[in-house]
Amino acid sequence: MVIGINKVILIGYIGNDPKIRYLPSGNTVCNISIATKNRWKTPNGQRQERTDWHSVVIFNKLSEIVQQYVKKGSLLYIEGYLKTKKWQSSDGKNRYSTDIIANEIQILIFKETNTPEPTPVKINNNEKYKLNNINTNYDDFDDEITF
Repeated sequence: MVIGINKVILIGYIGNDPKIRYLPSGNTVCNISIATKNRWKTPNGQRQERTDWHSVVIFNKLSEIVQQYVKKGSLLYIEGYLKTKKWQSSDGKNRYSTDIIANEIQILIFKETNTPEPTPVKINNNEKYKLNNINTNYDDFDDEITF
C-alpha cells in the first residue's frame, strides 16, 4: 500500500503582522501570508522574477510564539503540510483554497534589525536553536543545471 507524502517547506517574508484568534475550543489560531520569489533567465538571457503569496495557518502555542516574536517583513522558514478547504460562495458555487498548516517555524531575520539574530529561532515544541546565516544572493548559483 502506498502512503502519500504531504510536506511543504518555504522560506519567505511575512506580509502581515500576526493576529491571534480564539476558536470555540479555546485553542488559538493565527493566519499569515508568506511571499516567495522565483527568479530565472529567459532563453535570451533576460532576468525574470515572480512573487507568489502563500497562506499559512498556525495553531496553539506556536501561534502565540509567532505573534510575540514575528513582525511584517521578517524572514521565516516554515515546515508544514497542505490542506485544501471547500466552501460555497454566496452565488452557490463551490470554492476551494489551499493553506499551509505550519508545524515548525524558524525566524531567520527579525524585521526590527534586518539582520540574523543569535536568539531563539527554531520554534517547535519549545525547542531553541542558534541561527545559521543563509546565502540569499541568487547570483552565486549556476543558472544551468545538467543531469
